[in-house]
Amino acid sequence: MKNDHPDVKFGKTGVLLINLGTPDSTSWWDIRKYLKEFLSDRRVIEVNPVLWQIILNLFILTFRPSKTAHAYKKIWRKDTNESPLLYFTRNQAKKLSGKIGNENLIVDFAMRYGNPSIKSKLNSLKNFGCENIIILPLYPQYAAATTATVCDEVYRSLMKMRWQPSLQVIPHYESEPFYIKALTKSIEKKVESINWKPDLIISSYHGIPKKYFDKGDPYHCYCHKTTRLMKEKFTTINIETTFQSRFGPQEWLTPYTDKTLESLPKKGVKNLLVICPGFASDCVETLEEINIQGRESFLENGGENFDLIPCLNDNSDHVELFAKLVTKYI
Repeated sequence: MKNDHPDVKFGKTGVLLINLGTPDSTSWWDIRKYLKEFLSDRRVIEVNPVLWQIILNLFILTFRPSKTAHAYKKIWRKDTNESPLLYFTRNQAKKLSGKIGNENLIVDFAMRYGNPSIKSKLNSLKNFGCENIIILPLYPQYAAATTATVCDEVYRSLMKMRWQPSLQVIPHYESEPFYIKALTKSIEKKVESINWKPDLIISSYHGIPKKYFDKGDPYHCYCHKTTRLMKEKFTTINIETTFQSRFGPQEWLTPYTDKTLESLPKKGVKNLLVICPGFASDCVETLEEINIQGRESFLENGGENFDLIPCLNDNSDHVELFAKLVTKYI
């Protein structure tokens, strides 16, 4: 009997780590392409879409790519010709695969904006025979502008599939004990490595417009919860929460990181450490905005010592955390 059934792979589970995204290069056009996709997301910019597209295309995408390209050039990895975020996210997936992967469990990564796209990686996992896919958005603290838009894109991609895999999403992990332990361990490691005593530790999270919080976004509460849990485990130096990376004229979550860094020396805080727990990988927001711009601002206003605690990146504690989160769903 002739077998004309199409060859179909099945029986495997996929794990997809998803981070924010990155331009393909530091060129003006690649930066513009990336910003257009990012800033066109209605989860990110909640204003009248017709008005916003006019503002975005006539003004922001004309002037902002040059400024953004300048920032990326300062932190771009010349050894691998890619952004640190892409470098570390790839390594996270590779190391997680080495820890839990096997012939029936495939680990990969994608970006919400830019490459590799969520759609391409979901199709790849499906083609490998993954009937169940676990989505891990690399945002410890859930927000509509981060985790929810990842889910939106995942669902849009599945809408095009004839045979959809089952789907499980890990929505947030802001209070996971192993996450808090990894953060406090990174603080302790930094404190031991410097020859000065910090007066304060700033825990800086990416901000969101205050109106998103007013509409019910839990992000603000999750950030403060992470800081509170870090303070319970690390009691030697006080830790305070701030919010960075605000964009546009509207009010965002406060206190603002940049304004705080300017004012702290006048309040007697001369020696400062900064940690960015909301970022799974070091990126332009941590390496350029905090460690370059923030450092300059703090020192120019009278600060004496400043250092940035690296993100958890691809270190073993972070990979172990991912393994613990994912294996709950396998």
